[in-house]
Amino acid sequence: MNWESFYDKAYNWILTVGPRIILAIIVLSLGIWLIRFLKRALNRHMVNRDFDPSLQPFLISLFVTALQVMLILALMQVLGLQMTIFTALIGAMGVAAGLALSGTLQNFTSGVLILLLKPFRVGDSIIAQGQEGIVTSIQIFFTIVTTYNNTTVIIPNSKLSNEVIINLSKQGIRRLEMEFKFNFGISFEQVRDIVQKRINQSPEILKEPAADFGVSTVDPDGYKVMIRIWVDAHQFYDLRLRFQEAIINDFKTGGLKLPGL
Repeated sequence: MNWESFYDKAYNWILTVGPRIILAIIVLSLGIWLIRFLKRALNRHMVNRDFDPSLQPFLISLFVTALQVMLILALMQVLGLQMTIFTALIGAMGVAAGLALSGTLQNFTSGVLILLLKPFRVGDSIIAQGQEGIVTSIQIFFTIVTTYNNTTVIIPNSKLSNEVIINLSKQGIRRLEMEFKFNFGISFEQVRDIVQKRINQSPEILKEPAADFGVSTVDPDGYKVMIRIWVDAHQFYDLRLRFQEAIINDFKTGGLKLPGL
């Protein structure tokens, strides 16, 4: 083996490639530092601007990934690597991944649309896919809903972006309706006085819009009274239980007999 020839080739290789390697190491170090700096800066900017917390992790991750790809391409240029084979390889992988993950990509796109358009937010009460509950988390690929019996439901975002969603709490208030039947021996004035007193004694009932009630149906054996009150949307079910219990006790105390009692 000609060691002199080997050393000459190694020496020439170091002189030729060595500066590129050193420059690549410098570029890599500076690139990693710059990406971390920009990531922290973007995070602070979003926090200061009260950016949607649901969208922050996705945008930061997308931003950092784009910078990392640019850094890799820059390192390849510094090292003098041919881009043709890498471009073809990335293109082929992209086509294969697109075919394999078409459903996942649809969920991804739907997740971005949900986070941008905000048809619902974390904490909203919704009905979707036959499920009713509180939105506890909005992820890029799926949304987590906790039902009122504490069941966790994971719904793909494509289902939420392409089908009907009923947002029960978006307006902030909901109308609570209940109906009671009385025989003709009980005057409506008696019922009205008891209902009005209960409404006045219930601070959780909103003053605006105003509550209203009246005779909704007249049957051969009596009449029905419809009560409509407005309450906080997030307390709807709890307030319904409490108000119904209270008004029934008021009717009993006032000597008004309900059918079946």
